[in-house]
Amino acid sequence: MSTGNDRFRDSARAAESAMRQVFPHTPLQRNALLSDRFGADIWLKREDLSPVRSYKLRGACNAMRKQAGQELFVCASAGNHAQGVAFMCQHLSVRGVIFMPVTTPQQKIQKTRMFGGERIEIHLVGDYFDDTLAAAQDWCAQRGGYFLSPFDDLDVIEGQASVAVEIEDQLGRAPDMVVLPVGGGGMSSGVASYFGDRTRGLFVEPAGGACLRAALAAGHPVTLPHVDTFVDGAAVGRIGEKTYDLLRDTALSDVIVLSEDRICTTMIEMLNVEGIVLEPAGALSVEALSEMASQIRGKTVVCVTSGGNFDFERLPEVKERAQRYLGVKKYLILRLPQRPGALREFLEVLGPDDDIARFEYLKKSARNFGSVLLGIETRDADNFVRLFAHLDEAGFIYRDITNDETLSQFLI
Repeated sequence: MSTGNDRFRDSARAAESAMRQVFPHTPLQRNALLSDRFGADIWLKREDLSPVRSYKLRGACNAMRKQAGQELFVCASAGNHAQGVAFMCQHLSVRGVIFMPVTTPQQKIQKTRMFGGERIEIHLVGDYFDDTLAAAQDWCAQRGGYFLSPFDDLDVIEGQASVAVEIEDQLGRAPDMVVLPVGGGGMSSGVASYFGDRTRGLFVEPAGGACLRAALAAGHPVTLPHVDTFVDGAAVGRIGEKTYDLLRDTALSDVIVLSEDRICTTMIEMLNVEGIVLEPAGALSVEALSEMASQIRGKTVVCVTSGGNFDFERLPEVKERAQRYLGVKKYLILRLPQRPGALREFLEVLGPDDDIARFEYLKKSARNFGSVLLGIETRDADNFVRLFAHLDEAGFIYRDITNDETLSQFLI
């Protein structure tokens, strides 16, 4: 007797088959670095290598191909869904109206225009995705067209589940675990539904957009009071109703929440060591491995690297965040005596691996002391223990403002 899960798997397989007329499958690659580090068989499902550099093309392809005769599609997107819809508008020779947040990285806006060409128009509305979503839905209600949700649509979910179809075919079986980034829940709910109880799903969210964890804790979808847009591909303030229904039985222990700064360390390592360009959301699944190192040892684990649409103008910020998380860069307010030799005395306190990355007087008119904003980089976080001890011995007055959000926002 056929079950609902069997029917879903059949539908996902049909969706995956139809996609081959539009784009090739993405590779599943074993990663030796991560496998050796964690004593596991770690594979990366490289959705960052799709034609639009994210898995979002899958949902757009499946949903739009099912709307035969529809000539106008409307969507809201933080960037990746927009590119998928634009790509399919060009492929199907239909029109698209795409709403994106004003804060969307320029790289994603430009790529959307490139894929859609004259068949699309872009509206930049709102600072947060949920504001953009509301604007797109209002426009569609007033002017018509088919509104295509980036995640809360059963055809989109079915299309995203094709990721699991390919993983199973490429691996030759279902993996022991699959690590999935979560934004609105389209891909994570689709992949988890396809594998069912054959594979343990682990779900990863950025701290500034942990809408799945909030929904599971409340027992229903809730709207987050604030969303950090840094991980733009997963910065969603409210998980979808349909996606939540598919994920509602997820154990809270299977949801991992990572700080935005921490995610940057994986982005830097993947770029420098592996030559893999990942956007913040695309690095979520890889960074989560260290959270469950004891659980994955000896297991076959697939991490879905969900996207690689990264604007390299953001690289200095990513490096900065990674350094601060690792503790190798700090910012201090130093009270420096206004007398000859004071600066030399401070410089003599620095160790051989300490480097001044920023030096700025904040109040140059002080008669006895001047406040200096210092940025210091070092090779080992433990060097700061020595530095602070030497500053104390020398009688310098200082304040570490690295993790002071208010001061950092205005001074750094």
